[in-house]
Amino acid sequence: MFTGIITDIGEILALQQEGDLRARIATGYDMTGVDLGASIASDGVCLTVVAKGPDWYEVQVSAETVSKTNLGDWTIGKRVNLERALKVGDELGGHIVSGHVDGVAEVVGLTEVGGSTRLLFRAPDHLAGFIAPKGSVALDGTSLTVNDVSGAEFGVNLIPHTKQVTTWGDVKMGDRINLEIDTLARYVARLRDWERHMDSA
Repeated sequence: MFTGIITDIGEILALQQEGDLRARIATGYDMTGVDLGASIASDGVCLTVVAKGPDWYEVQVSAETVSKTNLGDWTIGKRVNLERALKVGDELGGHIVSGHVDGVAEVVGLTEVGGSTRLLFRAPDHLAGFIAPKGSVALDGTSLTVNDVSGAEFGVNLIPHTKQVTTWGDVKMGDRINLEIDTLARYVARLRDWERHMDSA
């Protein structure tokens, strides 16, 4: 589990296709404290550390994960948002994030408003119903509050601090962004579907 609070910005050092996609990611984390098999959210995707060095780690990304996320767009030198797994007693500054990406949203609007940036995203149609004004979403691993929703489009605001400590300072129109809907919204929808099923039984 994660919180959506980014704690490091990594960089893709190497990519290799060997059945699955294998990636080496540079990090500022003290890797002596990271075990093989540990989970690190990389652009919001929970990935397992399979090899490591003093300032890097490697992950294997399955074809299924590549098909559901933007990790297939990774290139050498790309900066990625990183977060280590939540430990008991850690502060929950964002919201509960699983690192299991639901789909990919597209940046369809970008406006500077004062010192902040307003971003407009288009979500996949099958996920739009899970996104609500003032609710939470994880976008490339970052916990953000939804300002407004219109159909499959939703907006968020980025303050300057967020752009400085994450990769959001690099965002541009047309970017494909990993989207994880709020876990609570997922269970509310499941309960609603179950109640409808029982009413029709």
